[in-house]
This record gives sequence, structure tokens and C-alpha cells, in this order.
Amino acid sequence: MPQVLSNRRISRDFYLMRVAQPNDARMGQFCMLRAWGRYPLLSRPVSVFDADAGTLSFLYRVIGEGTELLSRRREGDAVETGRVLGNAFPLVSGRVALVGGGAGIAPLYLAARTLGAYGPATAVDLYLGFSDEVLLAEEYRAVGDRTTVKVGGFITDEIEPGDYDCVLACGPEVMMRTLYGKCRASGTKLYVSLEKRMACGFGACLACSCGTTRGRRKVCTDGPVFPAEEVF
Repeated sequence: MPQVLSNRRISRDFYLMRVAQPNDARMGQFCMLRAWGRYPLLSRPVSVFDADAGTLSFLYRVIGEGTELLSRRREGDAVETGRVLGNAFPLVSGRVALVGGGAGIAPLYLAARTLGAYGPATAVDLYLGFSDEVLLAEEYRAVGDRTTVKVGGFITDEIEPGDYDCVLACGPEVMMRTLYGKCRASGTKLYVSLEKRMACGFGACLACSCGTTRGRRKVCTDGPVFPAEEVF
């Protein structure tokens, strides 16, 4: 079972955990984390914050019993990650904006690193919105060409989608719906990563199904990344 390399508290409610785990994770994927026995019954889906061939990192918020137990893991402790799940954000080039709100910033770090290395013709701007505490601003500035941080209000007010060839987003649904309206008006392609409660993570239980223009889809296996026009 993977071992914890570090589990750092970075704000009142947020932790950044790094574990030793061989992987081929891509931007936007997630793992079902577990650090307990029979109870709580369900593992917790957490986006991959960063990855290399031998480690995975997860940015998560303590909001219940499961994530509270995760926050107690220390260096050398075991944590179950399972395999990396879900689809990924597409590899896009040109001018790309990454928009995140709250815990939704988590998959955007690996996205910025990946797209920044994709080619010299790709420029990556980050837009990060928070209700109160700012998380890891300097780390995100290090992997993007330009980073805009907003505390309070709406991060969607800060972006003009027409300036970009593509936008990738993760965060509260209301934020992504608003962003979709702006992207649709400007003709800019938008991909969104949906946040849903999950039970199994591999499509058997249907707990995370959502309505789309192509019928009911499973966020864990058909997503979590969707073209915005399919879900909004």
C-alpha cells in the first residue's frame, strides 16, 4: 500500500498530501483515497494535484469524517489510493485559461505544468478564486504565464474568454455555468471538471450520474471532464 511522504496543512481546512505511488496520472484525473478500515464505508474521490512517475500529490479540504482521517496521516503511514481514475483534460495549445474556484483549483496545477511543457506555442493563464484564504498562490504562479487571484466575489468577472483559444475549469457549478455563458458568447471552447459524490469510482453504482445532451453519463468513468456544452 502507498506510503505518505508528506501531509502538509496549508490553511485552516486544506491539506496537501504526497504519497509514493508509481503512476501515469494525467491532468484532471482523480483517485479514491482511503486511510481507514470498515468505517466510513466509502472512499473519498480527490483530484490529482501533481504527479511524476513515482509520486502522487492531492490537495483536499477537510469537510467530513473521511477527510479528517486523511488529515491525520503522517510520513510513513499507509494510505490507499487505488488506480488513477477518470478521463483527463485535453491537450490543447495556443492561449489557454485555467479557471478554478476553492477546492476546484486542485487539478489545475498539474494542468498548468503539463500544458506549459506541451509546446512553445502554448501560453497558460490561471484564474484562482477563493472565498477567504488564498491557497498556494506562489506555487501556481511558478507554473503559469500569468496568475490572477481573487478573494471574495466571482473569479469569472476577471476573465475575458475571447482572449483565449480554450478554457479549462473546475469549481462550484454556479461558477462554471457562469463561465460557460461567457465562453458561449465569445465562441471559446470550454471543458469543465465536475465535482460529484462517488461511491465506487469505476461506474458500477451510478451514484455520480449526471444529465448530458447525450443522456445520463457517469462522472467517474465518462468524466470528470466534459465539454461544457454537454452538461450545461
